[in-house]
Amino acid sequence: MNTFSQMENLILKLKEEIIEVLNLEDTKPEDINENDNLFGDGLGLDSIDALELIVLMEKNYGIKIKDPAQGKEIFKSIKILAEYIAAKRTK
Repeated sequence: MNTFSQMENLILKLKEEIIEVLNLEDTKPEDINENDNLFGDGLGLDSIDALELIVLMEKNYGIKIKDPAQGKEIFKSIKILAEYIAAKRTK
């Protein structure tokens, strides 16, 4: 499997996990553009959702985010999140 398809698979998996964890019932993975903002204009997530994403990162990928500024950068879009996970995951 090449790196491109691994990243595509990770992006799809993240979309599915975010939909499940945040109970976005009317949203399908294909509805989410991996370059859209997760907060504000894009997916419209809020601070409670950010906490859920932090738990998801730790539980599913073994990544702890302690610095809020770092989290703000990582959670900019699903693509950036996937790139960070690919580089830092321990699970």
